[in-house]
Amino acid sequence: MDNVFTNRLRKKNFSLPEAYGSQFVKRVFQRKDMLFALAALLLFAGLSIFAPLLSPYDPNAIDLKNKNLNPSEEHLLGTDYLGRDLLSRILIGARTSLSIASGVVLISLFLGTATGCAAGYYGGFVDESISRVTDIFLSFPSVIFALTIMGALGAGVFNLMLALSIVHWAKYARMMRGQVLSIKKQEFVLSAITGGAGDFYIIRKHIVPNAIATLFVLATIDFGHVILSIATLSFLGIGLPADVPEWGAMLSAGKEFMRTAPYQMIFPGLAITFIVIIFSILGDGMRDILDPNHEGGEID
Repeated sequence: MDNVFTNRLRKKNFSLPEAYGSQFVKRVFQRKDMLFALAALLLFAGLSIFAPLLSPYDPNAIDLKNKNLNPSEEHLLGTDYLGRDLLSRILIGARTSLSIASGVVLISLFLGTATGCAAGYYGGFVDESISRVTDIFLSFPSVIFALTIMGALGAGVFNLMLALSIVHWAKYARMMRGQVLSIKKQEFVLSAITGGAGDFYIIRKHIVPNAIATLFVLATIDFGHVILSIATLSFLGIGLPADVPEWGAMLSAGKEFMRTAPYQMIFPGLAITFIVIIFSILGDGMRDILDPNHEGGEID
């Protein structure tokens, strides 16, 4: 969290929990775009959780007699080149993408927070070492880096999560380090150090709570990027195994039938586009609310 924001909260007699409670919720409900995005996200989450119950067919059931069928009452979104129901595969694909993306973001957030805190708080050799490693990871294009790792590890859910976590953690570490460098100079941190508080206590009680909001904004926006990366790797055939329904893999399979059955690419593509837009709206909205230096960003 920006220190200016923290100071303003204190001047207005807000504690941080109060600000992130009533005041934050108040600002969210004042933004129609965020309400729409939250409602859409809840819908996607609900569909992914109950996908096995909502899917009208087995997403991996092959029916060659009904392959490449157009959307109809029996198959609302049509079937693919193996006769598998597209609606069922898209619903299960939502569960796959959201689950993997959640794991990647949480792992990246944890690693970035820990390493960024260590670099910013201790400085010196620790900061120099972590910063150079971070620079190395950030110097590679994310998709190319992920392709290289997946090429070495092979396809699979665990390998995909590991590869994307390795690619994405560095941006969290860089941002956390910058926040810590600013916060540790504040009077309340210096007072805690003078009072003899331990490093772990200071980081846990003072550093992380005042820095984590900015990382939450990054994580929200990055969620959409991770889903896009999952789809990209699967589209290229090195993400998930063929028997796992996933939007990118569906796009890859459907490209062979763009002229005769374009819906096989249209519906998975729309699902990817929609979920990425949702997280972009949520991330931008959180940044506007939590960043007092951004227009409209001060919590009243």
